[in-house]
Amino acid sequence: MTAQLDSSTLTRALYSTDASLYRVVPEAVAFPESVTELEQVVRSAFEKRTPVTSRGAGTSCAGNAVGPGLVVDLRRHLHHVLEVDPAARTARVESGVVQSELQKVARPHGLRFGPDPSTSNRCTIGGMIGNNACGPRALGYGRSADNVVSLDVLLGNGERLRVTSGERTESPTLAALEKLVGENLALIRTEFGQFGRQVSGYSLEHLLPENGFDVAKFLAGTEGTLAVILEATVRLVADAPFKTMIALGYATMADAADDSPAILRHSPTAAEGLDRRIVDVVARKLGEKAVPRLPEGDGWVFVELVDDDEVRLSERARALLGETSHIGGWIVTDPAEVSALWKIRADGAGLAGVSLERPAYAGWEDAAVPPEKLGAYLRDFDALMTKHGVTGLPYGHFGDGCVHCRIDFPLDGPDGPGAYRRFVEEAADLVAGYGGSMSGEHGDGRARSALLPRMYSQEAIALMGRVKDLFDPENHLNPGVLVDPRPVEADLRVPAVRRAPLRRTHPEFVEAVHQCSGVGKCLADEGGSGQVMCPSYRATGDEKDSTRGRSRALQEMVNGGLVSGWDSPEVAEALDLCLSCKGCARDCPTGIDMAAYKSIVTDERYKGKLRPISHYSLGWLPRWGRLISGLGVGPLLNLVFRVPVLGSLLKRTAGVDVRRSLPRFATGSNKKKAAPVVTTGKPVAIWLDSFSDCFEFSGIKPLMEVLVAAGYAPRFIDEKACCGLTWISTGQRDGARRQLKAALDVLHPIVQAGVPIVGVEPSCTAVWRSDAAELLPRDPRVREVAAGVKTLAELLGETEGWQAPDLSGETVVAQPHCHHASVLGWAADAALLKQSGAKVTTVGGCCGLAGNFGVEQGHYEVSVAVAENDLLPAIRAAGPDAVVLADGFSCRLQVEQLEGRAAVTLAQLLSSER
Repeated sequence: MTAQLDSSTLTRALYSTDASLYRVVPEAVAFPESVTELEQVVRSAFEKRTPVTSRGAGTSCAGNAVGPGLVVDLRRHLHHVLEVDPAARTARVESGVVQSELQKVARPHGLRFGPDPSTSNRCTIGGMIGNNACGPRALGYGRSADNVVSLDVLLGNGERLRVTSGERTESPTLAALEKLVGENLALIRTEFGQFGRQVSGYSLEHLLPENGFDVAKFLAGTEGTLAVILEATVRLVADAPFKTMIALGYATMADAADDSPAILRHSPTAAEGLDRRIVDVVARKLGEKAVPRLPEGDGWVFVELVDDDEVRLSERARALLGETSHIGGWIVTDPAEVSALWKIRADGAGLAGVSLERPAYAGWEDAAVPPEKLGAYLRDFDALMTKHGVTGLPYGHFGDGCVHCRIDFPLDGPDGPGAYRRFVEEAADLVAGYGGSMSGEHGDGRARSALLPRMYSQEAIALMGRVKDLFDPENHLNPGVLVDPRPVEADLRVPAVRRAPLRRTHPEFVEAVHQCSGVGKCLADEGGSGQVMCPSYRATGDEKDSTRGRSRALQEMVNGGLVSGWDSPEVAEALDLCLSCKGCARDCPTGIDMAAYKSIVTDERYKGKLRPISHYSLGWLPRWGRLISGLGVGPLLNLVFRVPVLGSLLKRTAGVDVRRSLPRFATGSNKKKAAPVVTTGKPVAIWLDSFSDCFEFSGIKPLMEVLVAAGYAPRFIDEKACCGLTWISTGQRDGARRQLKAALDVLHPIVQAGVPIVGVEPSCTAVWRSDAAELLPRDPRVREVAAGVKTLAELLGETEGWQAPDLSGETVVAQPHCHHASVLGWAADAALLKQSGAKVTTVGGCCGLAGNFGVEQGHYEVSVAVAENDLLPAIRAAGPDAVVLADGFSCRLQVEQLEGRAAVTLAQLLSSER
């Protein structure tokens, strides 16, 4: 069987970059489904003299996973844990196994893979070995190289080997390698492996006789330039049962780094440093509550100690506090506080790239120096940034001397590439002067390979070249990396933006789509975590359906590379399965809002052109609903749509999938059938959206009942006030602006009078807090209406004296509408449900219907698959007696059609009609 090869323009565009600054367009991408297929496709490429680049999740920030010729995607199919041996504490895996998946399989045995980079829920074991990845707890558990037991590899010269740590392997290549090492023992001993985080270049120290000529460990960190990893056996570790954190404060981050030797004397498993710059970013972006109390100072180290003995652990923690030079510090005993402190570090890493006045980039990302020199290095590094007029947010693994920093290089400026080169060359000289390493855990890739002569002697560089010649004499594997590298400024992606025509006409759009750094959080399968992003990718597993993939397609369109024009088929294909759920707007660390971008692209694509019929049928649905309601023909249309042949014909004509049952139209307006207006109590206005008003909906009476019981005198807003949501989602933005302006004329006077407004449909309520400000940026009324339109839970949470009814004994499966979770926030609803005493399971993903998405032709299968991500399994697991809570119109419809269950709104749950 031959592996799937894809040479389409879109796929080549998606795989032309990773999480780095670099763009190299491949000829094709291969998706082998077995190790046999992987070997076949690589050998075939060798025969055709086609370069080969192995790729896991593509989260490399150094450009290790892009290359010309053939890119081989190891993640899509080669993701199996083949065996776990609890007695030997090892696991045998395929290259594309995601680290967190290995952890799940190992966890029942009390084991885990030790290194834990921040991308652990999407990075692959093969990629970790290729880059010699580490993470915060490498201090306790070692680098990836330290955890490799054996590798099954295909060398660049065509030889297939299994190399095992501590064992000899008969091989002509390895015999020549051992001879070469023997001829250069003094060179290797004096230049390689001088401290733990010396990851740059080839780790030849593993081949020394005193280290057992360990080829398996040596191949870790060679970045796919010598061999393709087919399978790996890795060491697993057992976490100590007791763990504690010590938070230490210092006057500056450099002062904190100065204390690294004292901290290391206490054998921590992690020692993570950061300063006020990162903390301020987290507070500004995520709110002050995201930052727990911190010790005095402007620089901090969070230290983790583990032990088999709880008493001894406590003594060690107190000793560390007493023997370090902090100006404030304590042992953190609250698990929630521990989690929040670690989260500052994790959130700061993601937010660093989008928190400065200019975009910040990887490039000089993870240099390392011996820990005892870290404080001095940090002071000099800050001075270097000042000299070059750039800003960064440093943080890192202080116990290992490794510092991460996203820097606002002026890459899109007139001399962007030159300015970048000058900075990294001086930074390299600075690190080398401290006896450090260009890379401390991410590998050199295209970002740092050309800098290696500033760290190694000419003899050492030549030796690495001779090793490359032994393993890969034709330079098949990842050319341009480590040996005979490309210049650091070659193949940079961002400078192309400077020439982009759209930069002049759509500058905000261009800046927004380039915020994606490729870090790939959208690739993580975070079922049950509360994350919404990215439901279509979780359903298909195809890169084009991820937030990152779509961003890459739009970047290519902007830059005019492989993709050209708003109406390009590649962009249409990439955006087709975007549900406009806005999950990325909340969950993406770089702030990508693909729903907004899809709306803009669709608007531009169809300007002055005839649109798909669904844009007129579903995009104008509120208009049709009001017309049908006014004419009183809803029951007749309900009957017509249920006549098999005629109903199917009408659905096809309207662009609706025939497998979908359309919601039933109401008999007239639902507002007119509601309870009479209450004249006593605090005034509150009910904004009944078009869907809740024009389709059959039993939630209005319970809403009135709950509001009256809370002391309000509710009244309906009788005038038309459409938020334009369906116009937005179908890219009819001028029409959406008209709808919003008309709605502001109705809603603003109510808000201005101090009367709160309750929105019934979450997606419509969310428009005021997101899309409205983008569409009407100069209308000051938008901000006031956004603050005045609330969800029921928000209003009740602010109502003095209101108490939730006792729902003890009720099991509730809550499906927050994705716009509710991502834009409005679910905190008020969660607090209310907790107060009620109900047993609540909150579903994390999108329901899959997502407004018009799941109704349109061509989307049915994906819509159902998305529902199977989280929603439907949660309902089935809860059993038939559980209450399904869904305030979203789409969510209720999806549950009814796919599971045959009637979901209720929050008002119905709280009312006597539950």
